[in-house]
Amino acid sequence: MQIIESVLALALTLGILVTLHEYGHFWVARRCGVKVLRFSVGFGKPLYSWYDRHGTEFAIAAIPLGGYVKMLDEREGPVPEELKDQAFTSKPPSRRIAIAAAGPLANFIFAIFAYWLLSVVGVTHIAPIVGQVADESVAARVGLQEGMEIHAVDGHQVASWRDVNMRILERTGEQGPISIEISDDGARGTLTGDLAGWRLSEETPNPLAEFGITPWRPEVPPVLGQISEGGRAQAAGLKTGDRVLSVSGEPVSSWFELVELVRNAPAQTIQITVERNGTRQTIAVTPEAKQEDSGERVGFIGAGVKAIAWPDEVIREVSYGPFAAVPVALSETWADTRLTLVAIKKMITGLLSPSNLSGPITIARVAEASVSSGFEDFVRFLAYLSVSLGILNLLPVPVLDGGHILYYGIEALRGKPLSEGVQAFGLRIGMAMILTLMVFALYNDLMRL
Repeated sequence: MQIIESVLALALTLGILVTLHEYGHFWVARRCGVKVLRFSVGFGKPLYSWYDRHGTEFAIAAIPLGGYVKMLDEREGPVPEELKDQAFTSKPPSRRIAIAAAGPLANFIFAIFAYWLLSVVGVTHIAPIVGQVADESVAARVGLQEGMEIHAVDGHQVASWRDVNMRILERTGEQGPISIEISDDGARGTLTGDLAGWRLSEETPNPLAEFGITPWRPEVPPVLGQISEGGRAQAAGLKTGDRVLSVSGEPVSSWFELVELVRNAPAQTIQITVERNGTRQTIAVTPEAKQEDSGERVGFIGAGVKAIAWPDEVIREVSYGPFAAVPVALSETWADTRLTLVAIKKMITGLLSPSNLSGPITIARVAEASVSSGFEDFVRFLAYLSVSLGILNLLPVPVLDGGHILYYGIEALRGKPLSEGVQAFGLRIGMAMILTLMVFALYNDLMRL
């Protein structure tokens, strides 16, 4: 079931982003006088199609993992004399560059709109207050301590843990100092420490944890909030509102301790002592054995935690008016752009491991998680992925939009196009690079399973 949900989330995510990308090409091509033969959402055999008054076929195809725009092009076959002026190849380099650049530009415009929408609707953040700090970590060298709230990293303002993640990600693999502006008991100041070449792990990178920070969170008592229908907890007689006191004689003071004890006992009978209506009773439960993506077998009883309320002082509700939200959206989009460019640079220079590169499996899993976690997370994920898609397509690699822009730019400077042989050779090189990248990303995905 989870696989189906992940595939559907991937199809939805790529469907939205690639359709917007191709619509950018379509919209500008029309305005440059190029005849568009087909606009397809998805690949393969059309399931449904129709034609507009310009003779363009709009199709919804069977494989919903992308899309394409097919234009009238003399390189793909003979073009009737009366339509030659509408062929893509008949247009000057400047117009062909505009058409090629329109797809990535559409991705950036979507990201700006997405962040603008979130800013206007309003979002709720949990303040980035430090919980635990790992010994001998970068966070410890900087001087971070429990209870400090982070306000800026290297001079860039941060309002949430997502912002902090983004800023420290930019510094991975670097030497030199990092500065963090904090407040502690009302007093503000700036802490500085040496990065000393701090890097992300190659397996499952977690920037905050590897930096040495555990975000602060309120105590979560071991009180059952939900009992799954047909689960082991229900079968054993556990009920909503039960407060767990111990598991097989081991005292339990928090929900996370309870989860750990249950996870460590797959298919093993454990004795759970609970307090119910002022009385204690011990109930025998045998956790169901489940296998996680990593292959580890863990225990699961089908019980959820009772919801807790975050203190008002750590909640930050942020919203802007329609006009004030514009610079915020531009800033968020630029932050995503800078992070993607920095990551590409660091992979090329070896400061960031290529094993952090993700493919369709990881994207599917993240997409499914973001869809499940709510509107804000899904929109943010779409915006970031849209920026990444735009940047990757602008790379000067034949096959990609950036490669076409490079060819047309050279043609504009030379006054004539590159020879067909040179273009064909570049195309083969570009195809080899893209296929290698795709295989490597897929390999990384499989290694994470």
